[in-house]
Amino acid sequence: MGELIDKVKGKVKQAEGRVTGNPAREAEGVADELKGKAKGAFEEAKSDAKRALREREEEERRRAENQPRR
Repeated sequence: MGELIDKVKGKVKQAEGRVTGNPAREAEGVADELKGKAKGAFEEAKSDAKRALREREEEERRRAENQPRR
């Protein structure tokens, strides 16, 4: 959710900077938008890693269940 807020905030600052002719404010907006994109990418990578770990654990559990008992 934080990434969406940063992206929107960045877009607003960029527009404000363009309208007022303030390149510093526009650059601030670009930075905020990129920050939001980075947060989103990090959250996606974290979710992918968790999903891969769950799948691996599930596969290992299945293999252990199918091993013959000695």
